[in-house]
Amino acid sequence: DGYAALRKALGRAPTDTVSEVLQSGLRGRGGAGYPTGKKWQLTAAEPGSEKYVICNGDEGDPGAFMDRSLLEGDPHRVLEGLILAGYATGASVGYFYIRAEYPLATARVQLAIDSARAKGYLGKNILGSNFSFEARVRLGAGAYVCGEETALIASIEGKRGSPHARPPYPSVRGLHDAPTTINNVETLASVPEIIVRGGEWYAAIGKGKSTGTKVFAVSGKISRTQLVEVPLGVSVRYVVENLCGGIDRNRQLKAVQTGGPSGGLVPADLLDTPLTYEDMSALGSIIGSGGMIVLDDSVNMVELMHFYLGFNTDESCGKCAPCRIGGFQLKRLYDKLLSGQGQAEDLKQIERIAHAMQSASLCGLGKAAPSPLFATLKYFRAEYEAL
Repeated sequence: DGYAALRKALGRAPTDTVSEVLQSGLRGRGGAGYPTGKKWQLTAAEPGSEKYVICNGDEGDPGAFMDRSLLEGDPHRVLEGLILAGYATGASVGYFYIRAEYPLATARVQLAIDSARAKGYLGKNILGSNFSFEARVRLGAGAYVCGEETALIASIEGKRGSPHARPPYPSVRGLHDAPTTINNVETLASVPEIIVRGGEWYAAIGKGKSTGTKVFAVSGKISRTQLVEVPLGVSVRYVVENLCGGIDRNRQLKAVQTGGPSGGLVPADLLDTPLTYEDMSALGSIIGSGGMIVLDDSVNMVELMHFYLGFNTDESCGKCAPCRIGGFQLKRLYDKLLSGQGQAEDLKQIERIAHAMQSASLCGLGKAAPSPLFATLKYFRAEYEAL
């Protein structure tokens, strides 16, 4: 049923498409979990004929490969979602922003665009309607911070990929200062089925305000590294043990790290926590874009945090002092801990710096970088104190 959703949408008003997505309860699958329909509604309400939609394919979390799989395996599904987003918001141009490290995904998306244009699903007066839309591909140069909306926009414009303060939000002033909607790959891939089957159908899947399904990339100390798609609301244990075969019988499961460098930890005794935005937030973690790294008792949590701090420090754009300096100082303190020179005062200093980064950093990278740090201190503090 390729492009059946687009045919159906073009027979109705753009507001009907927005209403359907609002009714579905679909939330952004890129990490923040903001209601997709609300985001579309805000852009659609802005005046002006020049508007844009962007597919964020800059998948940078260690251990994440959900978006790559969708772009390589079913690019037309994502493209149809982008066209529907354009129709709903009044945009005439859409961009796929894909990291350059995904050459196969890039090639297949471009092939999908070319074939869709040849079939009349892109270009002027699509399927005989008054709606015209064009899609283009832009490559990211491997900067993790460009997954942040304002940095991504700057990169597409040919500027340095660094974030700027919000407001104004992209829905008001985004690409080329025009209203812009940015959605994650998986978010857009969910839209065609919502339009075909209805928002009520989608809202019936999942749990509470966490509707629909979510794709998780499960890796680490696990029997079967794989992608799994599950209804939101199933437990972490169900994914790890039932679907992915658990861990080596000679080891003990220690924790599951979720949400990438910006996420947290689900310790072994809390594996029955439901995978919903609300339950994970209450635990001090996030679903994020869907990365899930399983850790066994061979993993040292201080060393794990040292790795994530190194990653975030390397990927910081350096624009704001809390992230640039705070990340460096935290990594320096972890170097001291792991060399055996740590003192009790160092833990207090680590927490002070981490709180400062959370409250004062310009964008999500700096604000969320201490999240796994706080999780390791909360659940595995004894490992710090033993150093």
